[in-house]
Amino acid sequence: MQSSEPADLADNPRAYTRWVMHAAQLGDADAQATLGQLLLDGRGIQQDQPLALSWFRIAARQGHPMAINMIGRCLEHGWGDAINLEQAAQHYRRAAGLGLDWGLYNYAQLLTRGRGVGQDLAAAFQLFQQAAAMGHAKSMNLLGRFHHEGVVVAKDVLLARQWYQRSAEAGDFRGQYNHASELAEAGDEGQACAWLERALATATPGFLQAAYPILLGSAFSGIREMGLRYQREAQAT
Repeated sequence: MQSSEPADLADNPRAYTRWVMHAAQLGDADAQATLGQLLLDGRGIQQDQPLALSWFRIAARQGHPMAINMIGRCLEHGWGDAINLEQAAQHYRRAAGLGLDWGLYNYAQLLTRGRGVGQDLAAAFQLFQQAAAMGHAKSMNLLGRFHHEGVVVAKDVLLARQWYQRSAEAGDFRGQYNHASELAEAGDEGQACAWLERALATATPGFLQAAYPILLGSAFSGIREMGLRYQREAQAT
Protein backbone atom coordinates (compact mmCIF):
# COMPACT_ATOMS: atom_id res chain seq x y z
CA MET A 1 0.00 0.00 0.00
CA GLN A 2 1.06 3.59 -0.43
CA SER A 3 0.34 4.44 3.21
CA SER A 4 2.58 2.72 5.77
CA GLU A 5 1.16 -0.32 7.49
CA PRO A 6 1.28 -0.33 11.33
CA ALA A 7 3.68 -3.08 12.43
CA ASP A 8 1.47 -4.28 15.30
CA LEU A 9 -1.33 -5.35 12.93
CA ALA A 10 0.57 -8.29 11.45
CA ASP A 11 -0.85 -10.83 13.93
CA ASN A 12 -4.30 -9.28 14.30
CA PRO A 13 -6.40 -10.02 11.17
CA ARG A 14 -9.47 -8.08 12.29
CA ALA A 15 -7.49 -4.99 13.28
CA TYR A 16 -5.57 -5.20 10.01
CA THR A 17 -8.82 -5.40 8.06
CA ARG A 18 -10.19 -2.34 9.88
CA TRP A 19 -7.04 -0.43 8.99
CA VAL A 20 -7.27 -1.54 5.33
CA MET A 21 -10.95 -0.56 5.20
CA HIS A 22 -10.15 2.89 6.56
CA ALA A 23 -7.40 3.40 3.97
CA ALA A 24 -9.68 2.10 1.22
CA GLN A 25 -12.42 4.54 2.17
CA LEU A 26 -9.86 7.34 1.98
CA GLY A 27 -9.23 6.40 -1.65
CA ASP A 28 -5.99 4.39 -1.47
CA ALA A 29 -6.12 2.07 -4.52
CA ASP A 30 -3.75 -0.49 -2.96
CA ALA A 31 -5.97 -0.65 0.12
CA GLN A 32 -9.09 -0.97 -2.03
CA ALA A 33 -7.59 -3.92 -3.91
CA THR A 34 -6.42 -5.49 -0.65
CA LEU A 35 -9.86 -5.06 0.91
CA GLY A 36 -11.38 -6.77 -2.11
CA GLN A 37 -9.04 -9.73 -1.60
CA LEU A 38 -9.82 -9.92 2.13
CA LEU A 39 -13.56 -9.94 1.38
CA LEU A 40 -13.07 -12.54 -1.34
CA ASP A 41 -11.14 -14.83 1.00
CA GLY A 42 -13.06 -14.06 4.20
CA ARG A 43 -9.87 -13.16 6.07
CA GLY A 44 -10.43 -10.89 9.06
CA ILE A 45 -13.92 -10.14 7.78
CA GLN A 46 -17.01 -12.06 6.70
CA GLN A 47 -16.68 -13.35 3.15
CA ASP A 48 -18.67 -11.25 0.69
CA GLN A 49 -17.86 -11.93 -2.97
CA PRO A 50 -20.16 -9.26 -4.49
CA LEU A 51 -18.69 -6.61 -2.18
CA ALA A 52 -15.19 -7.84 -2.99
CA LEU A 53 -15.89 -7.38 -6.68
CA SER A 54 -17.20 -3.88 -5.98
CA TRP A 55 -13.95 -2.89 -4.28
CA PHE A 56 -11.91 -4.38 -7.11
CA ARG A 57 -13.93 -2.25 -9.52
CA ILE A 58 -13.33 0.88 -7.43
CA ALA A 59 -9.57 0.26 -7.39
CA ALA A 60 -9.61 -0.60 -11.10
CA ARG A 61 -11.05 2.82 -11.89
CA GLN A 62 -7.75 4.19 -10.57
CA GLY A 63 -5.88 1.88 -12.94
CA HIS A 64 -4.76 -0.60 -10.29
CA PRO A 65 -3.34 -3.59 -12.26
CA MET A 66 -4.04 -6.32 -9.69
CA ALA A 67 -7.58 -5.07 -9.11
CA ILE A 68 -8.20 -5.22 -12.87
CA ASN A 69 -6.81 -8.75 -12.91
CA MET A 70 -9.00 -9.75 -9.97
CA ILE A 71 -12.13 -8.51 -11.75
CA GLY A 72 -11.12 -10.97 -14.46
CA ARG A 73 -10.77 -13.72 -11.87
CA CYS A 74 -14.20 -12.97 -10.43
CA LEU A 75 -15.83 -12.97 -13.85
CA GLU A 76 -14.01 -16.14 -14.91
CA HIS A 77 -15.10 -18.09 -11.84
CA GLY A 78 -18.44 -16.50 -10.98
CA TRP A 79 -17.30 -14.85 -7.75
CA GLY A 80 -19.75 -12.09 -6.94
CA ASP A 81 -21.30 -12.00 -10.42
CA ALA A 82 -22.27 -14.33 -13.24
CA ILE A 83 -19.47 -16.01 -15.20
CA ASN A 84 -18.53 -13.93 -18.22
CA LEU A 85 -15.45 -15.28 -19.95
CA GLU A 86 -15.38 -12.60 -22.63
CA GLN A 87 -15.25 -9.82 -20.04
CA ALA A 88 -12.78 -11.81 -17.96
CA ALA A 89 -10.48 -11.97 -20.99
CA GLN A 90 -10.83 -8.23 -21.52
CA HIS A 91 -9.76 -7.51 -17.96
CA TYR A 92 -6.86 -9.95 -18.08
CA ARG A 93 -5.72 -8.38 -21.34
CA ARG A 94 -5.88 -4.92 -19.78
CA ALA A 95 -3.89 -6.07 -16.72
CA ALA A 96 -1.39 -7.76 -19.01
CA GLY A 97 -1.03 -4.55 -20.99
CA LEU A 98 -0.13 -2.80 -17.73
CA GLY A 99 2.69 -5.29 -17.25
CA LEU A 100 1.19 -7.38 -14.45
CA ASP A 101 2.65 -10.89 -14.41
CA TRP A 102 -0.63 -12.43 -13.19
CA GLY A 103 -2.52 -10.62 -15.94
CA LEU A 104 -0.11 -12.03 -18.52
CA TYR A 105 -0.49 -15.52 -17.07
CA ASN A 106 -4.28 -15.47 -16.76
CA TYR A 107 -4.81 -14.05 -20.24
CA ALA A 108 -2.38 -16.65 -21.63
CA GLN A 109 -4.36 -19.39 -19.90
CA LEU A 110 -7.55 -18.31 -21.65
CA LEU A 111 -5.72 -18.11 -24.98
CA THR A 112 -4.34 -21.61 -24.42
CA ARG A 113 -7.78 -23.07 -23.84
CA GLY A 114 -9.80 -20.83 -26.13
CA ARG A 115 -12.05 -19.66 -23.29
CA GLY A 116 -13.66 -16.26 -23.78
CA VAL A 117 -11.26 -15.61 -26.64
CA GLY A 118 -10.08 -17.48 -29.71
CA GLN A 119 -7.44 -20.09 -29.04
CA ASP A 120 -3.96 -18.80 -29.87
CA LEU A 121 -1.16 -21.00 -28.54
CA ALA A 122 1.60 -18.90 -30.08
CA ALA A 123 0.32 -15.74 -28.38
CA ALA A 124 -0.11 -17.64 -25.11
CA PHE A 125 3.48 -18.87 -25.29
CA GLN A 126 4.73 -15.30 -25.77
CA LEU A 127 2.75 -14.09 -22.75
CA PHE A 128 4.02 -16.95 -20.58
CA GLN A 129 7.54 -15.98 -21.63
CA GLN A 130 6.94 -12.37 -20.58
CA ALA A 131 5.56 -13.43 -17.21
CA ALA A 132 8.36 -15.94 -16.65
CA ALA A 133 10.93 -13.21 -17.34
CA MET A 134 9.33 -11.36 -14.41
CA GLY A 135 9.81 -14.38 -12.14
CA HIS A 136 6.31 -15.82 -12.41
CA ALA A 137 6.67 -19.45 -11.26
CA LYS A 138 3.51 -20.87 -12.82
CA SER A 139 4.40 -19.41 -16.20
CA MET A 140 7.82 -21.05 -15.96
CA ASN A 141 6.19 -24.43 -15.46
CA LEU A 142 3.93 -23.94 -18.47
CA LEU A 143 6.87 -22.96 -20.64
CA GLY A 144 8.32 -26.30 -19.58
CA ARG A 145 5.19 -28.03 -20.85
CA PHE A 146 5.31 -26.22 -24.19
CA HIS A 147 8.91 -27.33 -24.70
CA HIS A 148 8.28 -30.83 -23.34
CA GLU A 149 5.33 -31.45 -25.65
CA GLY A 150 6.70 -29.53 -28.64
CA VAL A 151 3.74 -27.15 -28.81
CA VAL A 152 4.43 -23.98 -30.85
CA VAL A 153 8.17 -24.59 -30.39
CA ALA A 154 10.37 -27.56 -31.25
CA LYS A 155 10.32 -30.31 -28.66
CA ASP A 156 13.25 -29.84 -26.29
CA VAL A 157 13.16 -32.03 -23.18
CA LEU A 158 16.38 -30.58 -21.78
CA LEU A 159 15.01 -27.03 -21.96
CA ALA A 160 11.72 -28.24 -20.49
CA ARG A 161 13.58 -29.69 -17.52
CA GLN A 162 15.35 -26.39 -16.99
CA TRP A 163 12.03 -24.54 -16.88
CA TYR A 164 10.54 -27.10 -14.51
CA GLN A 165 13.49 -26.67 -12.20
CA ARG A 166 13.22 -22.87 -12.29
CA SER A 167 9.50 -23.10 -11.57
CA ALA A 168 10.14 -25.53 -8.71
CA GLU A 169 12.76 -23.30 -7.16
CA ALA A 170 10.40 -20.32 -7.49
CA GLY A 171 7.78 -22.20 -5.44
CA ASP A 172 5.12 -23.50 -7.84
CA PHE A 173 3.84 -26.90 -6.71
CA ARG A 174 3.17 -28.06 -10.28
CA GLY A 175 6.70 -27.08 -11.24
CA GLN A 176 7.99 -28.95 -8.20
CA TYR A 177 5.98 -32.01 -9.14
CA ASN A 178 7.20 -31.95 -12.74
CA HIS A 179 10.79 -31.37 -11.62
CA ALA A 180 10.45 -34.33 -9.24
CA SER A 181 9.06 -36.47 -12.06
CA GLU A 182 12.04 -35.67 -14.25
CA LEU A 183 14.44 -36.46 -11.41
CA ALA A 184 12.70 -39.79 -10.81
CA GLU A 185 12.92 -40.61 -14.49
CA ALA A 186 16.66 -39.92 -14.29
CA GLY A 187 16.92 -42.34 -11.34
CA ASP A 188 17.49 -39.77 -8.59
CA GLU A 189 14.95 -41.03 -6.05
CA GLY A 190 16.31 -38.97 -3.17
CA GLN A 191 15.95 -35.61 -4.88
CA ALA A 192 12.66 -36.67 -6.46
CA CYS A 193 11.19 -37.47 -3.04
CA ALA A 194 12.46 -34.18 -1.59
CA TRP A 195 10.78 -32.15 -4.32
CA LEU A 196 7.60 -34.23 -4.16
CA GLU A 197 7.32 -33.50 -0.43
CA ARG A 198 7.43 -29.79 -1.20
CA ALA A 199 4.93 -30.13 -4.06
CA LEU A 200 2.38 -32.19 -2.16
CA ALA A 201 2.54 -29.93 0.90
CA THR A 202 0.98 -27.02 -1.03
CA ALA A 203 -0.89 -28.78 -3.87
CA THR A 204 -4.63 -28.34 -4.31
CA PRO A 205 -6.98 -31.21 -3.34
CA GLY A 206 -7.84 -31.80 -6.99
CA PHE A 207 -4.20 -32.04 -7.96
CA LEU A 208 -3.51 -34.46 -5.11
CA GLN A 209 -6.36 -36.74 -6.14
CA ALA A 210 -4.95 -36.93 -9.67
CA ALA A 211 -1.39 -37.47 -8.39
CA TYR A 212 -2.08 -40.35 -5.97
CA PRO A 213 -2.48 -43.10 -8.61
CA ILE A 214 0.72 -41.97 -10.33
CA LEU A 215 2.70 -41.95 -7.09
CA LEU A 216 1.33 -45.31 -6.00
CA GLY A 217 2.40 -46.79 -9.33
CA SER A 218 5.96 -45.49 -9.10
CA ALA A 219 8.90 -47.85 -9.48
CA PHE A 220 10.43 -46.29 -6.35
CA SER A 221 9.30 -47.52 -2.93
CA GLY A 222 9.91 -44.12 -1.33
CA ILE A 223 7.57 -42.40 -3.77
CA ARG A 224 4.92 -45.12 -3.35
CA GLU A 225 5.09 -44.74 0.43
CA MET A 226 4.78 -40.98 0.14
CA GLY A 227 1.71 -41.28 -2.06
CA LEU A 228 0.12 -43.72 0.37
CA ARG A 229 0.88 -41.46 3.34
CA TYR A 230 -0.63 -38.38 1.76
CA GLN A 231 -3.65 -40.36 0.59
CA ARG A 232 -4.28 -41.62 4.13
CA GLU A 233 -3.91 -38.12 5.55
CA ALA A 234 -6.40 -36.77 3.01
CA GLN A 235 -8.91 -39.50 3.84
CA ALA A 236 -8.54 -38.83 7.56
CA THR A 237 -9.45 -35.14 7.24
